[in-house]
Amino acid sequence: MPAPEDTIRRFTVSHDDDGARLDRWFKRHLPQIGFNTISRWARTGQIRVDGKRAKPEDRVEAGQEIRVPPGGESLSKGPQRQRIQLTEDELAEADAMVLHRDRAAIVLNKPPGLATQGGTGTKHHVDRLLEAFVPEEDSKVPRPRLVHRLDKDTSGVLLTAATPGSAAFFSKRFSGRSAKKIYWALVTGVPDISAGTIDLALAKQPGTGGEKMMPDPEGQPARTKYRVVDRAGNKAAWVELEPLTGRTHQLRVHLAAIGHPIVGDGKYGGQAAFLTGSISRKMHLHARRLIIDHPDGVPLDVTAPLPDHFAASMEQLGFDESASDALPEEGPPPPSREEKKIAARRHAKDVRKERRGERRQRTMGSPKAGKPTTKRSAAPAPKKGGVKKGKGSPRPAGKPAPRKPGSK
Repeated sequence: MPAPEDTIRRFTVSHDDDGARLDRWFKRHLPQIGFNTISRWARTGQIRVDGKRAKPEDRVEAGQEIRVPPGGESLSKGPQRQRIQLTEDELAEADAMVLHRDRAAIVLNKPPGLATQGGTGTKHHVDRLLEAFVPEEDSKVPRPRLVHRLDKDTSGVLLTAATPGSAAFFSKRFSGRSAKKIYWALVTGVPDISAGTIDLALAKQPGTGGEKMMPDPEGQPARTKYRVVDRAGNKAAWVELEPLTGRTHQLRVHLAAIGHPIVGDGKYGGQAAFLTGSISRKMHLHARRLIIDHPDGVPLDVTAPLPDHFAASMEQLGFDESASDALPEEGPPPPSREEKKIAARRHAKDVRKERRGERRQRTMGSPKAGKPTTKRSAAPAPKKGGVKKGKGSPRPAGKPAPRKPGSK
């Protein structure tokens, strides 16, 4: 409940706001107070967190008490968010997609053909349908937020965050690659190697406005684990995929690059991506399972059933869904090319250090450290008294022999 304007207000940081910046906390809970006011209060020590002065950029922790002085409301509160009015069909569509719902997350099974977000000419999308999960009677309930995306023609598990705090929590898990995503795909032909990792950098294809990707050694690193679950002769294969990076169209480009495009993916496979007969021409790529940490401590593990066209193709090709549990591989992902290069440089540096150490040890063991131990051999010193003269002995150079009288 809001306190009177002349009363100091005290708030306890909730679990959802754990780790948020102080100015972001104000924007979420006291949006009527402007940033300039927050900064002035911070400079003058009027804002306190657990009794201590705080800056707008400081992070707050769950359980801390925030002391807010009275007043500060801006005369111009700015435009209020207008609620999207959904039709009865849209409300039913949103409700039918829900696979799991709790205080932090709403997990959907996105159908193929439905865009995740809007764009030019796209009015119907998942982001619009999230309005269905905001109760009309409580305007303070935050609107769910997208934390990752699926391509328009890709179906399956799509996670949305129910609160701003859980959105930050889940986003960190996706960016840190601790979230495990398993996809199912039907591809044309059968890969020669039944399991492996596709390590192929990707970049935007020029002239497509960023709408199409292509393999490029100078592009962003992209890696995908794959495993052939079953095959229908040499005609098609059922493949399980685990992306280790999250590039645009990564799975589609990688499978097309090894010569086995996803069934129905004409964008990257051309006519080779379509099977003859009664197999659907729709995209056969499905986000089957998602495993991700949850703010409550128990990991979230959700599996999405196949869309109708995918299930029908599986049956026609003789594939049994029970042949795969869509389990991610245990252990850390294999190192990328960049990680391998870094490791190689470190190894070379260690080898050079060892060699320098060996040279130092050899030098320290010599009679005179730091100086060469070999000398040019010198002739033995002559005996005291000079060269002994005798009959037939050679005369010292430089002194001519005396002439005898009468000699020429």
